[in-house]
Amino acid sequence: MPWADRHTPAVYRSMRRAMSARARAGTTLPFAVRHDGRLVGQVTVDNIVRGALRSGHLGYWVDSAVAGRGVASLAVALVCDHAFGPAGLHRLQADIRPENGPSRRLVERLGFRQEALFRDYLDIDGAWRDHLGYALLAGDVPGGVLARWRAGVPS
Repeated sequence: MPWADRHTPAVYRSMRRAMSARARAGTTLPFAVRHDGRLVGQVTVDNIVRGALRSGHLGYWVDSAVAGRGVASLAVALVCDHAFGPAGLHRLQADIRPENGPSRRLVERLGFRQEALFRDYLDIDGAWRDHLGYALLAGDVPGGVLARWRAGVPS
């Protein structure tokens, strides 16, 4: 299906229903990001696998109006601490396009380490795009990701 056809209001509603079902099943943790009383983004831990792996994939976005103001970093730090704490995960993976410098810096500041290059990984804007695989383990940030962010610990 072409990219434009996958991004219609009907497809979005269907996606929200599917995400709600996955959240009830425990395979996704979706969070809305609000700032000054309005929705400005989303952080999601998806594709959660339990058992011996205890892992999930981290995804996020923020409105350009709040980008660069720490909103995304704070939201991602809070979600990471929730994933490693109450949700009981051991590993989070974030896959980021190589040219997305701000997103790469965000995860690096929070302690994520680059582990992989995934060639032609996702179909975005009608083309297959490479991604860099970053990962963070629960034990990588003993005091918590939020504490690391607050302290401004360099990567």
